[in-house]
Amino acid sequence: MTQVIDYFFGIGSPWAYIGFDAFLEVAARHKATVQPHLIPLIEENGAIYSRNRPEARRAYWLRDLRRWASLRNKPLALDNRAGLSDPTPAGRLVVAAQIDGLDWIALTRALQTALWGRADDIGTQEVRAAIVSKAGFDAARLEARAGDADIQAVLDANFLRAKQAGVFGIPTFRFEDELYWGQDSLPFLERHLAGERLVA
Repeated sequence: MTQVIDYFFGIGSPWAYIGFDAFLEVAARHKATVQPHLIPLIEENGAIYSRNRPEARRAYWLRDLRRWASLRNKPLALDNRAGLSDPTPAGRLVVAAQIDGLDWIALTRALQTALWGRADDIGTQEVRAAIVSKAGFDAARLEARAGDADIQAVLDANFLRAKQAGVFGIPTFRFEDELYWGQDSLPFLERHLAGERLVA
């Protein structure tokens, strides 16, 4: 029977970007199907946006991002980010691609790499359209789809599903109702996929 991993993620999360390819490699090794659920952080369940954290914790968070990006061999552009627009609209394009049977993985990778690898302003439609087109998608069509009711319905359902499951941070992986939060928890997910369910 095919194993299914619920993948709760967001384009605006640097951790989802850093761990994206490593996660896909884990899923591929175990021939697991990835079910994507694009969500924001869920503050009702305890998530804290980095901008709201104490400075000492935020400083550590930035250093840890750099460590993990180096370990995962991911370019990371953390300087000159002031003035970047809200990347949320880019996520709607990913949901549109998912619904329409397009390659949501390739689109996610292109948008994440632009935002976190180069500090491109993907919240700006013109910038976003150039990135999406270069990745091989019809940017105008996806932008037109982004405002449709079915996109919002999926986003609302994703949020509710995540909240009810106890998800708070991004990325979170769910397999057989077990949650694994953070790209650094991939070793635990992989063991679970292999039949070894670790319980504290």
